[in-house]
Order: sequence, then C-alpha cells, then structure tokens
Amino acid sequence: MSNKKKDHQNYNVLDKSEQQWTNRVLLATPTTGLVRMEWVHARYGQIIPTNWSQVELSQWMGSYVPLQYQLPDAENLIAKQVVDGDFEWLLSLEQDNVIPPHTFRTFNDYMISEEYPVVSGLYFTKSYPAEPLIYRGRGNGSYRNFKFGDKVMADGVPLGCVIIHGSIIKKLWEESPEYRVGNQVVRRVFQVPDRSLETPDANRFGAVRGTSDLEFCSRLMNDKILEKAGWPEFQKKKYPFLVDTDIFVRHIDDKGRQYPLEIPTQHNK
Repeated sequence: MSNKKKDHQNYNVLDKSEQQWTNRVLLATPTTGLVRMEWVHARYGQIIPTNWSQVELSQWMGSYVPLQYQLPDAENLIAKQVVDGDFEWLLSLEQDNVIPPHTFRTFNDYMISEEYPVVSGLYFTKSYPAEPLIYRGRGNGSYRNFKFGDKVMADGVPLGCVIIHGSIIKKLWEESPEYRVGNQVVRRVFQVPDRSLETPDANRFGAVRGTSDLEFCSRLMNDKILEKAGWPEFQKKKYPFLVDTDIFVRHIDDKGRQYPLEIPTQHNK
C-alpha cells in the first residue's frame, strides 16, 4: 500500500470572469426620497426578462447638496450616468407612476427590436376628470382618440414611464451647455421652459412655462436631434414618439389616490 498522500484540489477558489457586462439599460428614478407602498409593490413585482442587463440609479438627496434636487437637475444627473456608463437605453420611472407587471418585459421587446427611439407608457393627469398625457401639437389639449391597447404616435409624451435610446441622450449631451449641480458638472439635457416673450411694437407680452417633458420632446424635433442621433426616419415624422397604451400606468399621489379615479369608458374597446 502506498504511503503517498493524495493531492487534494482546492475548490475554495473565486474565479472571476474577465468578460465585460453589457450596459443595456439604466433604470433611473428621480425622487424626493418618499414613495408609496403601491409604487414599491409595482416596481419590485415586475416580470424580469431573461438575460436582461440593468443598472439601477435613484437620484434624490446627496451629501453634496443640502436639499433634494429639482427635477431637471436630477434628470441631468441621470443623463450624465447614461453618457459616462455608455448605456444603450434609459428607462425613466418616476416615483408617482405605478406600473403594470408586464412593463419591463414589454419595454425589453422594444429595446431588442430597436424599432422606436422613444416609447412611453400611458398615464393620466392627477385631476378629476383626468386627462391622458398624450399630445399632438401644442396648445390644443391632450390627444384622446384612442382605445386601450392601441399604439399611438405623438409629438409629446411624459417622462414618468418611458424608454429613450441612449444615442439621443448622448447627442443632447454633446449639444447642451454645462452647469453645476452641487459639486458635479452636468449639462442641460433636460430643462423646464421659462422664457419671456415680448413684442413691443404690438404692445404684447407673454411667457412660456411648462414641464421638462414637453420641452424635451420639442427639442428633439426642433434641433433635429433624432436625425443627428441616427434616427432620420423619425425626424421626418410629424408624430415621432410611440405611446403603448397597453402599458397602462396609474398616477398616484401622496395620499394613495390613483388616477384616473374612474376608467374613462370612451377608451374601452
């Protein structure tokens, strides 16, 4: 019988792959830091697509600013993450959007096909009666000629539940002026319109006010960002953005009320 000891293989080894992760989608939530349980349940109850690469980012209070960010500042910090991380897509999910379980799976299908550069879910204003946040034109109210489940093209969509191709964010970043948020240098990819209009000869004065959502959509069209980012066919369209109304999102307030309070029957098939 041999007295030689057997060499035992050491199985306690950490074998780290050198393969790089694919920065497929940045899931970003600009937030004040306070969310409803309904939002948490919907967000973390999602069906996760197989072989899905995602990075989560929540922009709210940071150690370098004394108060919460203004929404456009948070969005521009998110844009910086998209650029620095070279993400293929941005998935923006705001803290008051309660999404249906199939949202990520449906968005994943759009990301794989790369058929549309911007795809939004459907949600309504926090009001009674609630209005759908779909726009065709400016100053003419919301677009309402659709049924639930329709795919609607628009020229104005909200940023509360939307995917945007990374090429668009990166091109906007290149063409936007720098400014500082706390100790970080970012660019004005997103901004709230705040312009005064004067026509002294006609003795008329006016002002442009609104949200970063429609300002973002208008800039993509007016500054030909879609064409510059590699989507020339959508630059030519009157309504270049898709709203998939099958992603029916509830708009929730701090008291837990979800809008619309009543499902508008005119949108039922």
